Amino acid sequence: MTDSSQATLVGSARGRVAPTGESARWPVRGTAWLAFVAGAFTLAQLLLVRPGMGLGWDETVYVSQVSPHAPAAFFSAPRARGVPLLVAPIAAWSSSTELLRVYLAALSGLTLFLALHAWRGVFPIRVLATAGGLFATLWVTLFYGPQAMPNYWVAVAALAGTGYFLRAQDDRRDRTALWGVGLSAAAMAWMRPTDALWTTLPLLALLVCVPKRRRLALLLALAGGLVAGAAQWVVEAYVSYGGLAQRLSDGSRIQGGLGWNIAVADQLRSMGGRSLCRPCTGDLPHPAVTLWWYALPLLAALALVVAVRARRTAATLVPLACAATAAFPYLFLIGYAAPRFLLPAYALLAVPVADLLVRLVTTPGRVRRTVAVICVTVALAGHLAVQFTVLDRTVRRTTAAHHNWTHVAAGLHRLGIRPPCLLTGHFNVPIAFYAGCSSVATVGHNANTTAATLLRTARHTPVAVLAKGDAGPPAYARAWPWHEVAGWRVYVTPTASRTAAP
Repeated sequence: MTDSSQATLVGSARGRVAPTGESARWPVRGTAWLAFVAGAFTLAQLLLVRPGMGLGWDETVYVSQVSPHAPAAFFSAPRARGVPLLVAPIAAWSSSTELLRVYLAALSGLTLFLALHAWRGVFPIRVLATAGGLFATLWVTLFYGPQAMPNYWVAVAALAGTGYFLRAQDDRRDRTALWGVGLSAAAMAWMRPTDALWTTLPLLALLVCVPKRRRLALLLALAGGLVAGAAQWVVEAYVSYGGLAQRLSDGSRIQGGLGWNIAVADQLRSMGGRSLCRPCTGDLPHPAVTLWWYALPLLAALALVVAVRARRTAATLVPLACAATAAFPYLFLIGYAAPRFLLPAYALLAVPVADLLVRLVTTPGRVRRTVAVICVTVALAGHLAVQFTVLDRTVRRTTAAHHNWTHVAAGLHRLGIRPPCLLTGHFNVPIAFYAGCSSVATVGHNANTTAATLLRTARHTPVAVLAKGDAGPPAYARAWPWHEVAGWRVYVTPTASRTAAP
């Protein structure tokens, strides 16, 4: 491809990207390889993460919006309704966490297949399969794939949307790609509107490079998808949060105040398996755990150099640019970290990095190719060992915490705190879901009631305050009788205490 004002971003002939004859074999051979990667991803989730892990804090918030098992938890300003919609086919009629995990694992495998399939013709099939394998074997991808959380779904939608964008701008007859751009943008915005905007900024900017005949169609698809996906969130802002500006302001406050905050070191600390690093203190993980994170931007830069020399810059530059803007707010604008925040960036980086690795192991020259194969194999083997070690440790720790919440919920039932009931205090949201109770907070980011209102509720509804460690109860509950349940102190209303089982 030659770079000129008349050239499209990818080039006029996609055959220059794919090996000769590959497009003819795609329907059978290509689909089979991508299906294998997606199927292995689903199987790995079921075996390594395991369906019996239980639901986490944020998951209980999302699932409670559609589940009859417990009243809906407080839905704070930054959240969007995409995940409740996603889990509704199972959670609306079943309280089985295991069934929900299997459903999400299968769906995450299917969407990974579709996201990789969106890149057909832009990169060879072996590159796409390798990219899928790289992304799917990250511990954070495996851990969050079967969870009721938005980040993985933003990641696969971003991956699909970028691939569709490159196809649509290259071939105006590719109606599937045009629809894919719109649907992918809508899916991202339905899950997390702000993430969708950050991720698609390079695509919106690159529209000026697209020939006029295709520019309007792509603009309508991309902008229309974003508007359609974010419409519910915007309408809800005016209905329930005092307007769009107020919702954005509340979202910033809940996230600690968005502004210039360099969170790179925080993200590194979370790489050891911390699902949420807030406040993010402590030592960095062992260098072996974070080595891949340091190597990733270097590999991306090398991939771009190789792409420029091969005169197919756009196909590599576009996902790299989208990855950079997707990661930017979580690296520089937020004062805490969670590894799941960077999943969209990892998904987008996987394609250029996979292209680089494939080119290394297929380099001309027998000796150079042999050396490259050995080096890449050893590096990937070590990388996988680290990823699965961190994953196993994270799953064990998380499962133990969730099982502890189950024991607390059972103890609450024995104390007479049964539905309809109300919980507040330490970790009240997930434990309330496990117990089938409502949850409220009088202080903090999720404050949604006052102490006076809570005391009025306690006159006719069993109420409990949860405390752990050195934390004592709030002033209004200091005279309440308390019990020790699974290592927690539970302060209960006197009426509920008198109904406790012996």
